[in-house]
Amino acid sequence: MNYKFGKDLTKEAPRSPKIVLGSFVILARTIDKCRALLWGKLGEYEFDCELDNYLFSFKGISGNDFKNYVNEGHSDKEIVEWVKNTGILKTNKEISKWTQEQMNNNYSDDVEGKKWLRGKNKKLDIPLDGTLFDYLEVDDKVSFTSP
Repeated sequence: MNYKFGKDLTKEAPRSPKIVLGSFVILARTIDKCRALLWGKLGEYEFDCELDNYLFSFKGISGNDFKNYVNEGHSDKEIVEWVKNTGILKTNKEISKWTQEQMNNNYSDDVEGKKWLRGKNKKLDIPLDGTLFDYLEVDDKVSFTSP
């Protein structure tokens, strides 16, 4: 992958939020969206959205600081190290726990969020108790295979 330009999200989806990069879920997808934003290829996706902010809030970093670092042309590996060493320092155990929580997120403790996700899952024929990540993966596939 060309780190300077990244993926063209008008033609393909960002990486799945389930991909673990440097022990963090969401990060690979966030990198893809950030690079696409910087190079004018974001398409219908959003950077610094609610999903990205799960990661940013956990680490105590801002979307703007992340974007500025990515804009310098760093590799995924360098971005992982920057995320690990910037903001609120987290132990490997804390990161693992957070990653597992994100993988299992189906808004079970949020009535409105759960209602929204169930509606999206039903529309895409995903089990109603499917996770946010399940929905995003299927939605990405549908977005790039539909006429």
